[in-house]
Amino acid sequence: MESWHRDRLSVTQAAFVESRFSGVRFVKDLSWDLVDSAVLEVEHGERRYVIKAAGPANHHIGREADAHESFTGIWASQGRAPRLVHTDRSLNLLVTEYLEGCLVEGGAAEYADDTYRQAGQLLRAFHAQTVRMDPQYEAAATAKAMAWLEKPHRIEEAAVERARAVLAAYRPEPATVVPTHGDWQPRNWLIRGTELRVIDFGRFEFRPAMTDFCRLALQQWRSSPALEDAFFEGYGSDPREGRLWNLMLLREAVSTSAWAFHVGDHKFEEQGHRMLVDALANF
Repeated sequence: MESWHRDRLSVTQAAFVESRFSGVRFVKDLSWDLVDSAVLEVEHGERRYVIKAAGPANHHIGREADAHESFTGIWASQGRAPRLVHTDRSLNLLVTEYLEGCLVEGGAAEYADDTYRQAGQLLRAFHAQTVRMDPQYEAAATAKAMAWLEKPHRIEEAAVERARAVLAAYRPEPATVVPTHGDWQPRNWLIRGTELRVIDFGRFEFRPAMTDFCRLALQQWRSSPALEDAFFEGYGSDPREGRLWNLMLLREAVSTSAWAFHVGDHKFEEQGHRMLVDALANF
């Protein structure tokens, strides 16, 4: 007989949930099914929750726990992000409150100026919580992009050689880093009425603030510069510096192309290839 969690959790993960939510009821499977993680909407009593769980090799649940335990409170206190309810790092599992709202991606709000104005305001507040200097970030990020080029992918050889040459010539310097969301784009935003809300912190990490702009710059902003203007109106300033910004776009394009091939997301892989053409044109 199929389990209440539709066999998406391990025995120990399910037992953890059951011990805290006796009689928990499955509502919907929200998982992406590209990686070994489960995202389940459930009910207990009159309340709804989201369970996120993964296998022992998956590091995204730990990152999400780090974000919730340290930095998402600035949004959660306003109802703009879910609150953490339970977590067990040894089980690679966490439970948050369910956040009401419709996904921005694919809806009318995806190309509304006010969506991006709010996105800029929310992100500026998140970034402003603390600032550090990291002498290793740029070197590590560049090495990671180079490593993706050595793994299986379908990037054209000429683009591989050009990207490798640009990355090899780069001389990293210490970077100013802040808490970043890591996947700041409409697929991780909800809209409730006119209010923008934020979900999914599995890529949380300390990085340069500009890294949170990359996915928007390579997607929605390309077709509508007005959205970019609205975003920076909300953010308060545009901190992008040409040379470093171009390197970030290149690294993002390389990792997107190779990662999407790795997990079998062909649509995202094609997007990565387009991103790489644009990124290399900057050099």
